[in-house]
Amino acid sequence: MLKARQIDYKHKEFFILNDVDVTLDYGDFLAIVGPNGAGKSSLLSILANEVKQGQQKIMFKDKDISEWEVRELSLHKAKFSQHNSNEIPLQVKDVVMMGRYPYFDSQPRKEDFEAMNKLMYETDVYHLKERDYNTLSGGEKQRVHLSRVMAQLENEQEQKLVFLDEPLNNLDVKHQYKALEIIKKFTQNDNSAIVVLHDLNLAAQFADKILLMKGGKVSAYGTPEEVFTSENITQAYNFPCTICPHPVNSNPMIIFG
Repeated sequence: MLKARQIDYKHKEFFILNDVDVTLDYGDFLAIVGPNGAGKSSLLSILANEVKQGQQKIMFKDKDISEWEVRELSLHKAKFSQHNSNEIPLQVKDVVMMGRYPYFDSQPRKEDFEAMNKLMYETDVYHLKERDYNTLSGGEKQRVHLSRVMAQLENEQEQKLVFLDEPLNNLDVKHQYKALEIIKKFTQNDNSAIVVLHDLNLAAQFADKILLMKGGKVSAYGTPEEVFTSENITQAYNFPCTICPHPVNSNPMIIFG
């Protein structure tokens, strides 16, 4: 679905990303992890075609992403940003409907309302649909934006790609799991997701592939079992850890200290 080679990104004289390769297949849930300042969010923005730097080529569905027409691209991919406006003078349902804008010109159609309601139910914000967005808590706002982004990709005619930058911020445990379950279900329909996560154990539980970064470079790439080794994690985070099998699902479980 997506291939990027030798991504470099500099700010003034400082390399933020250096020679990064990414390959994403249809149906992949790829988690990007690493310490603060590793370049995770910068990489996500470049892959999503929000930041352009140098001559690097990013192929999306066998076509250079720069050659896609903007509206057409919005029907195939969407991005959840780490920072969203705290002041939006709209009701929750209207914020979620923004995700459907690429599908209609003036008035939402029946299928747009259906997609909006479906995602509000899944993200547990349907009961807030008449609320003023500005009155919500941080976690509630986060779930509204997740609903908006996923509603944008609610269309079974094409395989889709979603980029999510730290979507679990401000969420309690229940809603962290619900958010990741929504993303996992999305990828099980041959769609793909690239997600920046801080919680390594959640990444190990939900992701198919892990991209571990440090200092703007790829430190390790592969399955959770391949990437989450004591040596890889200790080196990337400069902090000791122990890896053991999860008692429920046998996925790698990282214990720091």
